[in-house]
Amino acid sequence: MPKEQVVLRGIENVELAPGKGTDPLLKADARFYNPNQLRMKVKEIQLDVFVDGKKSARIDQKLKSVIKSKAEFTLPLEVQLSLKEIGLVDALLGLFGGKRYQLRYVGHIKVSVKGFPVKIPVDYTKEVKLRF
Repeated sequence: MPKEQVVLRGIENVELAPGKGTDPLLKADARFYNPNQLRMKVKEIQLDVFVDGKKSARIDQKLKSVIKSKAEFTLPLEVQLSLKEIGLVDALLGLFGGKRYQLRYVGHIKVSVKGFPVKIPVDYTKEVKLRF
């Protein structure tokens, strides 16, 4: 089992892309650090995404990424936002105008260490300027 917790150092490269219908796709890179001597494998990411305090999406990705020991690693995040949840008119005006939003990611990533599953909690908030 890992002696130290894997650390979320930041969520970067946050951007919006056209998605299905009117709902945009939120893309970002989650940057972590593994302070342990052991290699790990990332199995899944399960995060709820909140935009200005309103739950707007859920990331549920299955992965098979190897994490080196004592190293930083980046996991790509991609999720369809729900403009209905944010408030359609307010969201559209804000996205085209480049409004600042508070994004909060809450949940966990699941890794496996020597075959044993370990959940790493995530609770990260960042203010970003989003625009189409």
